[in-house]
Amino acid sequence: MKFVILSKSLLRSEGSGRAARTVAPFATARVARLARFLIAFFLLSSFAFADLVTDVRTAIAQRDLTAANSELQSYRLQRGVDPQYLEALSWMARGYLSANQLDQADSTAKQTESSALQLLQKRALDAEPHLPMALGAAIEVQAQILAARGQNSQAAALLRKNLATYRTTSLRARLQKNLNMLGLAGRPAPPLSVTEYLGIRPSSLTGLKGSPVLLFFWAHWCGDCKYEGPIIAQLANEYASRGLKIEAPTQLYGYAAYGEDAKPKDELAYIAKVWEHFYPGLQNVPVPVSKLNFDRYGASTTPTLVLIDRKGNVALYHPGVMYYDDLRTAIEKAM
Repeated sequence: MKFVILSKSLLRSEGSGRAARTVAPFATARVARLARFLIAFFLLSSFAFADLVTDVRTAIAQRDLTAANSELQSYRLQRGVDPQYLEALSWMARGYLSANQLDQADSTAKQTESSALQLLQKRALDAEPHLPMALGAAIEVQAQILAARGQNSQAAALLRKNLATYRTTSLRARLQKNLNMLGLAGRPAPPLSVTEYLGIRPSSLTGLKGSPVLLFFWAHWCGDCKYEGPIIAQLANEYASRGLKIEAPTQLYGYAAYGEDAKPKDELAYIAKVWEHFYPGLQNVPVPVSKLNFDRYGASTTPTLVLIDRKGNVALYHPGVMYYDDLRTAIEKAM
């Protein structure tokens, strides 16, 4: 739009009448060249910042926090503060935390949260994915810093406060996960919803009391889950004679193959195909399907592994992949 306005200005500046008609073709040619330049400039700018989050994460993974900061500053100068910038900034907070620079991590997380709250005055939290990712990470980092400083009760209070605020949003599972990491171990396991399921009918946790139980929270799109599957299948065979029970909760995400939108019945059928194809060693494992289970257990990370002892108390709560030896050790302790 800018170059259209400019073209009118150029034509007017060249005079009127016959003189204007004479010079107009030259002005139009200059405008066309300028238009092409501006379009190319804006496209290149867009491509340069097309994946700011990935660039910042890559720099952090390489432990180059200076480069990560430079990416953020360049983007902000060009684009200002928007949801993508805030998600990348939240990764900066996580980078500082990983580097044990707690003060910088705390200030960056609080800056992310403050800016996110300003944007939320004019938009819904879950209108797009960047803003909830940014806000959730900002709260998570602040809680983790408190825990790292030995202030677990303050960390739990922070998480409970935000859980009450964002209970009906996509942040619920993430906040619950962090709360569970602080104190779910040793407590009674939250109940499982088993009304909808794939394959064998699941048992309630009450019905499984007296047996050790491994919950394998997974998602049809999750590559790490596919890595974890054979490990769980091997341990299931090793510990079946000692009473280990396994259930594999999942949920609907609203899409199926290639990220295409899917109705619930179609996604459920797709999940069944994924389960059959990628988890051949777990076909005797029940698969409860419920978002409520993910919210209760804070399974915003997949896989999430939860080990429950014979008394029905949580012995292990672990978001993310577990290797065979580590998981086997945890199961052995729960026996």
